[in-house]
Amino acid sequence: MQEYFEILLLYPNWIKFIIVGLFVSLLIQLFYYLHYYNGIIRYNRKIKKNLIGYTTSKPPVSIIVCAKNESENLELNLPLLLEQEYPQYEVIVVNDGSTDESCDLLERLDKKYSNLYHTFLPMDAKYMSRKKMCLNVGIKAAHYEHLIIVDADCEPGSKKWLSNIMKNYTPETDIVLGYSDFKKKNGFLYRLIGYENLLSTMQYMGYALKGKVLRGTSRNLSYKKSSFINNKAFSSHLNLEYGDDDLFLQEIATSKNAKIEFSPDSSTHTNRDLSFKNYMYDKERRMMTQSRYKGYLKALLFIDCLSKLMFIILLIGLIIGAIIGKDVILATIAGGVFLLNFTTQCVVINKTASILQESKFYLSILFFELIRPLISLYVAIVKTFSKNKNTWG
Repeated sequence: MQEYFEILLLYPNWIKFIIVGLFVSLLIQLFYYLHYYNGIIRYNRKIKKNLIGYTTSKPPVSIIVCAKNESENLELNLPLLLEQEYPQYEVIVVNDGSTDESCDLLERLDKKYSNLYHTFLPMDAKYMSRKKMCLNVGIKAAHYEHLIIVDADCEPGSKKWLSNIMKNYTPETDIVLGYSDFKKKNGFLYRLIGYENLLSTMQYMGYALKGKVLRGTSRNLSYKKSSFINNKAFSSHLNLEYGDDDLFLQEIATSKNAKIEFSPDSSTHTNRDLSFKNYMYDKERRMMTQSRYKGYLKALLFIDCLSKLMFIILLIGLIIGAIIGKDVILATIAGGVFLLNFTTQCVVINKTASILQESKFYLSILFFELIRPLISLYVAIVKTFSKNKNTWG
């Protein structure tokens, strides 16, 4: 071992710099994967050992659904929301100026279900974020303290969806972060978004388990009405289109008042037609809200992103150096570092995918991990130099 170390000291300084930088970025990435991204795996072990405390009480619940021209999805999903096996709850649909058959559908369902309420946001109403205003209207109309936010195109995992979310409301709980996937469809974009959705879930649930609430998903999110009112709703970021499922949560969260729930019965399945334009627009809006994150959260995300990017760049640099110099030692170091990082990613990602009953990823991880930073960089550059408010519109 000492002999190899002495040989490494003979290399030029730029090679030493690459090797040291590569190992540092590797250690940082291993820390993130084993400390944060591994959270669902650890939590699942505790569930199997009955180490997680749940409540048996079933407080009344208000489910808030914001819908704009979603008549087909409402017809499919509203009955599933309205027929949950739960003693007392209501479903409030906020119709966001729909021009389709939504109004007629809601009137028809209103006659069948006594726990359905619906209101509307006029089409000519001018707000920076109509989604936030819809949520504001729906939450203020809610009769109950416990709220669940879900989109109109989301199908609950079972008739026990509501019960499985609500069992997490122990006395100290104010937030429950649920899981939502996208219904599987063929195509590269759906595969990429499925991968990003999985990693995003691993990230925000892993952070929450460490007492750092980063975000949730408005496709399956629960919190208390009193938290919303006491925080003055979304007042601190009304000028942003997004923020209802991240900036708001960061404002009401403490290190101990958030729980996660990812059982199959508690999940929602999103049936959404995805396009590259909408995908890029979503990334752009997320970047805008991330600039408003708390300092320590921004630092954690920055270090994660930077170490990932540096690992790729330095690994490619070392491989090129090994090829040009026909150096077996450099090739061995590059291969060993790559295998350790890739194996860790594969194990953590696919164990989590198995728990969430999602598709698994193997060699595609390499491709997605390479292009995702490039896509984010492209979005940032285009947004910086674009004069249009909606770059991808």
